[in-house]
Amino acid sequence: MDEQIPSAFVFSNRTIGLILPILKMKRLGVLTSGGDAPGMNAAIRAVVRTAAFHGKQAVGIRKGFQGLIDGECMELNARSVRNILNQGGTFLKSARCAQFRNAEGRKKAFQQIEKAEIDALVVIGGNGSFTGAHLLHKEFGLPVIGIPGTIDNDLFGTDYTLGYDSATNVVVECIDKIRDTASSHNRLFFVEVMGRDTGFIALRTAVATGALDVVLPEKNSSMDELISEVEKSFANRKTSNIIITAEGNHLGNTYDISKKIVERFPHIDTKVTILGHLQRGGAPSCMDRILASKLGVSAVEAVLEGKSDVMCGVENQDVTFTPLEKAISQKVELNMDLLRISRILAT
Repeated sequence: MDEQIPSAFVFSNRTIGLILPILKMKRLGVLTSGGDAPGMNAAIRAVVRTAAFHGKQAVGIRKGFQGLIDGECMELNARSVRNILNQGGTFLKSARCAQFRNAEGRKKAFQQIEKAEIDALVVIGGNGSFTGAHLLHKEFGLPVIGIPGTIDNDLFGTDYTLGYDSATNVVVECIDKIRDTASSHNRLFFVEVMGRDTGFIALRTAVATGALDVVLPEKNSSMDELISEVEKSFANRKTSNIIITAEGNHLGNTYDISKKIVERFPHIDTKVTILGHLQRGGAPSCMDRILASKLGVSAVEAVLEGKSDVMCGVENQDVTFTPLEKAISQKVELNMDLLRISRILAT
């Protein structure tokens, strides 16, 4: 009678299909691109340590796609990423790269990938970063996984992006301080926040800080509406008034909006504060550290399972994978019910 093969060595076709990509994958690249966001370092740490856990070599690429073109690659291990979990920014650095936008630049980048013997790439960034990752996959067949890292929260396929929670916490802290001086002098403050062409930061912080009003890119506000809100507020003898404006709103530059209010109400002491890049800095929040860790582990495991050209996100607390092209092109809807809530509570 033939000797039977022990059950431990019997593999189904599905098992073989899962194991082969893991065996083939030896070196995993990771880079951060575009604007920095709190939580990027935590994501790098998770990618590197998960790669090490699975016996794979992590390769860090400095300065995003520009560093990829220039061949700025370095091997990383579990100890290379110690003590960065709580740090803002990105220790791999980031940069915009006009050269990568053309085919010749991407060809140079891929040649460096081959030279460094990188088998797959994890890209941490936003819209522009994912566009570059998608083109690397499309033109050269490189396995790529995206981790959403942008304070704007404007990527389809995830409830939250890395840095969004930290940035909103910074804005709330700043506006709370501004309200102290607004109350002391009965002032009206305009506070401009980031978000490019989306109002996620502006709307969320408007509710959290009790703002009088918020001007969003997603809503065609009018100066008449804004004037009416200011008029009602001072008629109700409110001692402090904060109006939050999102960059990219339909009313234009925050200083110009303020001038129009001053023309209508010259007796009101009106000030403007542009928070700017202050919102990007500082230690990541607890939520962003957990999100980064979860997405970093999931991204590495996904690429080892053979997934590619997708963004790793979280929806309703579950890890999901969205095609990069869809994550970039599909519009993310703002929860406008928060605007209704904000205006009710600002009465």
